[in-house]
Amino acid sequence: MAKLEQATIGVIGGSGVYQMDGLTDIKEIKIRTPYGNPSDAFILGTLAGQRIAFLPRHGRGHRIKPHELPVAANIYAFKTLGVERIISLSAVGSLREDYAPLDIVIPDQLFDRTKMRPSTLFPPGLVVHISFADPFCPELSNILYEAAVKAGARVHRGGKLVVMEGPAFSTKAESETYRALKMDLIGMTALPEAKMAREAEICYATVALVTDYDVWHPAHDTVTAEMIIQNLMKNAEMGKRIVRYAVAEIPRAREHCPCPNALQTAIITARDQIPPKIRRDLSILLDKYIPPEKPAPRVRIKK
Repeated sequence: MAKLEQATIGVIGGSGVYQMDGLTDIKEIKIRTPYGNPSDAFILGTLAGQRIAFLPRHGRGHRIKPHELPVAANIYAFKTLGVERIISLSAVGSLREDYAPLDIVIPDQLFDRTKMRPSTLFPPGLVVHISFADPFCPELSNILYEAAVKAGARVHRGGKLVVMEGPAFSTKAESETYRALKMDLIGMTALPEAKMAREAEICYATVALVTDYDVWHPAHDTVTAEMIIQNLMKNAEMGKRIVRYAVAEIPRAREHCPCPNALQTAIITARDQIPPKIRRDLSILLDKYIPPEKPAPRVRIKK
């Protein structure tokens, strides 16, 4: 099988993100994974001297609901391409007055309120407990914040992002409860993306594009898809500028974050108890810590 082209940086977001100035040598690649098909074909291009892989999270034409996203396939495909960092662009609602619609937020914490989604790359038969106290890569988050400042965004550093199941928006009771819990943002896609990226030892950080005040605000007591899409389109160009500036500042080496070694002490299952199929399917994740067994030498019997 021919070796796939490689990329070092992944970008996951809207379908139009990869239509940006300065992107050259563009190719489209389809990838199959042990988890099935990713959301769509990947678009590979070169930006600021770095090879980038773009993926429309919901598929082109926005066909996939948040709780139906093939996150495991998406993350595994990024890993197959050699991606070491993922920049996530995501629409969110704000749960505080000073994080206003059209603002940009680089969150630093997650709160999981999803219900129906697989939460790990690892199937039954292999137990892995990653550290997830700080769910976003600190180094990549800092780069994205500085890029947003340079791009001229009204940007905020830090915030707790609660991830709801969807696809319906919040009730007023839910929105007020999250505010009482001192959550800052609400969205539908950061989990399990961030968790599976950490399991794949890929740095992951989010550029949160604020589209609305959820339903707690007196001036915004309802949220509609039309409202969100309008504000998201207004923020799209800013999102692309942030990606351009960030890519130019991302270093080649990963030396200042824990992400590249997330599995080092996380694999709990005894090595000889890991099912062979899992070893084969997930070799791209496991071989670093569990070298594949060498085949027994062939013995020639002289006649």
